Amino acid sequence: MADPENTIIMETTKGRVVIELRPDLAPGHVERIKTLSRQGFYDNVPFHRVIEGFMAQTGDPTGTGTGGSDMPDLKAEFNAEPHVRGVCSMARTNQPHSANSQFFIVFDDARFLDKQYTVWGKVTEGMENVDKIKRGEPVLDPDRIVSMKVAADAA
Repeated sequence: MADPENTIIMETTKGRVVIELRPDLAPGHVERIKTLSRQGFYDNVPFHRVIEGFMAQTGDPTGTGTGGSDMPDLKAEFNAEPHVRGVCSMARTNQPHSANSQFFIVFDDARFLDKQYTVWGKVTEGMENVDKIKRGEPVLDPDRIVSMKVAADAA
């Protein structure tokens, strides 16, 4: 594990997923993910929108795709990092500065999202578990994040 302060350990109903955070790309978004993880915000949150060959989206405690945290929306930190398999990027509305708590993990190349969504991390272990997440839009009886922690805190 490179840097425990910039590594997320996400236990899902399909198994463990380790995400390397990229504060060099999106410092504000990385800070938000770490803050919400430390608050336990993501624990038991469903993967509410999972599209085969595209991505698995989570981060909405209501499971509807319209919810978020009580924190203010984030200013966009669009970057040139490509949306390829394993990349973690922030979901948002059609307003650029509307990302809050929802994020998605890309299954396959989705380069059409490049520079329009904020990439903040990448799965370094457990992508095979992400592949097992139940598909649907919305997902019936969805898989969930059991717990999501900053590795530095999990020791």
